[in-house]
Amino acid sequence: MDIDINQLRGFTTLTTMIAFLVVVVWAWSKRRQRSFDEAANLPFSEEEERIHQRSLEETDK
Repeated sequence: MDIDINQLRGFTTLTTMIAFLVVVVWAWSKRRQRSFDEAANLPFSEEEERIHQRSLEETDK
C-alpha cells in the first residue's frame, strides 16, 4: 500500500483536529477550573504580598 501525499495530509489534519479537541475538552473540564482560577489570580496575589512586605519593612525602620 503506497501512501499518497494527500492521504498523509488528510491523516495529519485529522490527527491535529483530534489533538485540538482533546486540549479544548481538557481546558474546559470542571476538574481544571479551580486550578485555572488560582493561576489567573497569581499576579494579583504576588502584588499584594510585595505591598505587604514593603509595609512591614517600612514599619521596621
